[in-house]
Amino acid sequence: MAKKKAAWYGHDAGLSFRMFITMFLLAAVYLGFIAILLQLQVGFFMLILIIGALAVSQYYFSDNLVLLSTGSHILTPQQAPKLTSMIERLAQIADVPVPRLAVMSTRMPNAFATGRNPKHAVITVTQGLVDQLSDQELEAVLAHELTHIKNRDVAVITIASFFAMIASFIVQQFLFFGLMAEEERDRRGGQAIMLIWVASLVVWALSYILIRTLSRYREYAADRGSAILTGHPGYLASALRQINASMNRTPQRDLRQSESFNAFFIMPAIRKDSLMEVFSTHPSLEHRIGRLEKLQEEMEK
Repeated sequence: MAKKKAAWYGHDAGLSFRMFITMFLLAAVYLGFIAILLQLQVGFFMLILIIGALAVSQYYFSDNLVLLSTGSHILTPQQAPKLTSMIERLAQIADVPVPRLAVMSTRMPNAFATGRNPKHAVITVTQGLVDQLSDQELEAVLAHELTHIKNRDVAVITIASFFAMIASFIVQQFLFFGLMAEEERDRRGGQAIMLIWVASLVVWALSYILIRTLSRYREYAADRGSAILTGHPGYLASALRQINASMNRTPQRDLRQSESFNAFFIMPAIRKDSLMEVFSTHPSLEHRIGRLEKLQEEMEK
């Protein structure tokens, strides 16, 4: 049974094609942005080095940084034998190293995965998730996060976001730092500066939407991976409903405290009607449940 699951793992041609198109559009936007900067002779290589160093640091130390910023702590197998047993079994089916487990002390049920690759991965669950979900639902959530690890989603989103970070920095700081070369500081140079600022704004806006589109596709892929690894799409659907119901009961103040980590969570810490899906890092609950139900039908044939 495990071999059958592993062989079918994550296969969805339509979803893969949409992710490819999104990455292609991002690449086109970024190449156009680079062409404009080069054409206008912007001295941006130092900027790339600085932001590149920040991105690399974030990438290599993402697990420790996220654990520190969320106040999570690593669990030993003795402290969480049930969770350890679940993740070891799932990791064996998925054919990935067993990730470390951590817990975040909050009553809000949620979970996230981080780490630059499967060998340096951590899955964090909140105390609320452990307390409120059944064993089957909890295992489905762990399988979702394990799929993110197997698919190297931290690396994918980091790479996809690199030039978006540069565009965002230029939009916010360009006029202050004056990145044009000294000889360009005349009337023509002023026009060029404005053109670069506008180009950066357009690139940032387009990449903002495309990266969130890519993120939503990665969530669909992780949902599918959970369904395949557990063999029961309904378990994750039930878990998502439970998390969503609890989110709607959570005080707004508590949600705001966790909103900076929404891109990591299995479900963002926001109320259902607080954000349009096109600008969200996650698909809507209804769309995720619909896909899981369709997958359930496919698996029962």
